[in-house]
Amino acid sequence: MLVLADSAQTAREWGAHGIYGAPLSLTPKRRGLIQLATAHNPSEIAQAGRKGADAILLSPVFPTTSHPGEPVLGAARFRMLAKLSPVPIIALGGMDAAKAKALKWERWAAIDGLSG
Repeated sequence: MLVLADSAQTAREWGAHGIYGAPLSLTPKRRGLIQLATAHNPSEIAQAGRKGADAILLSPVFPTTSHPGEPVLGAARFRMLAKLSPVPIIALGGMDAAKAKALKWERWAAIDGLSG
């Protein structure tokens, strides 16, 4: 599945399955495309729900090579924020099998495209 951080038009030209971006960038709803919202706090999670996001990319959960030294949510704050979401949560940021267990959250998915 391919989801682009770009316009709906570009996604369709590439044959992608969806788009992602800030919650406010998801309006109007694009028919036939999965729409993922990025979020880092309660306000953005609420916006994503109001704008009809199919899921939320919540980050950064743990330290990540793409943003070294940046503040992270950690497992406890991730769980607190995830409980606020009306849609599925996708955990981003330094995810691996051990850290996924540390989340202690049964409804999650994770993406780690940078650790190799």
